[in-house]
Amino acid sequence: MDYDVLVIGAGAAGMTAAMYACRKKLKTAIVSIDMGGQTNLTSNIENYPGTDPQHGHELMKKFKQNCEELGCEFIDGKVNKVDKIAEGFKLTLAHEVSYKAKAVIACFGKIPRALGIPGEEKFTGRGVSSSIVSDGAKYKGKAVAIIGGGNSAFDGAVDLSHIASKVYLVHRKKEFNADEVTVDKVKKLNVEMVLGATPTAIKGKGHVTGLVVKQDDKEKELKVDGVFIEIGFLNDPSLIAHLVDVNDKKEVVINDRCETKTSGLYCAGDATIVPFKQTVISAGEGAKAALEVYRHINGGKGVTIDWTH
Repeated sequence: MDYDVLVIGAGAAGMTAAMYACRKKLKTAIVSIDMGGQTNLTSNIENYPGTDPQHGHELMKKFKQNCEELGCEFIDGKVNKVDKIAEGFKLTLAHEVSYKAKAVIACFGKIPRALGIPGEEKFTGRGVSSSIVSDGAKYKGKAVAIIGGGNSAFDGAVDLSHIASKVYLVHRKKEFNADEVTVDKVKKLNVEMVLGATPTAIKGKGHVTGLVVKQDDKEKELKVDGVFIEIGFLNDPSLIAHLVDVNDKKEVVINDRCETKTSGLYCAGDATIVPFKQTVISAGEGAKAALEVYRHINGGKGVTIDWTH
């Protein structure tokens, strides 16, 4: 076997799982196309125990440093297939390289929710983005629109207000889901609220030039160079769906030890049925999964549940 444990995903759950596995002297690698997961999207984390307020990306950099110091390997790539084999598992990456491990911890989180409007897919990567952290700096001195009403949208508005020449915050409702403190902060910035507005199309010529919204039964176009979609995330368990059970929300069903119905396959973080999708909770679940992997590899018997119900 190439590894004792392979971790899919480098967010809070994945990197914590790797830390704990490495501390148990298990040969461990994380497979991911990025580092940090959804925590990267939070501009100001104030509730992670033992830390001062900081950008989510900075916190995740510390997670990665901890992993590296403990000997975890990082494999850059997208997992396309997970197969159960006699000795454990085989992971095949998009570029057709494969790795084997005695156990797998799936921590792949969620995928960004799409609007499903004309121009969205066409201009993805050419003005349409779901990551202000990654792409915001490209719009210095330009006009941008952020679609959403939650904390991610408002945190992004704070960041972009210091970069872009104009920021529109577009939300289909009249009220917001974001924390009141964050809403009050944005209201003091150079951000124009476009409320009760539904995006209907994204326009452009090679690159985004405008966002069309419907407001009060009338359509108008906001002249922008970039559109950031911050309307939440979806569960996509398809990578391991043949090996696990999922609920009606497409969350992976696990027991209290992060076990799935397939022996040796564990899942932790936002992809699971565990409520309250928070960085600190994902980290705890990742730690729990790794400790159970150690028990599994060393012949310990974890708690099992009846998967027939």
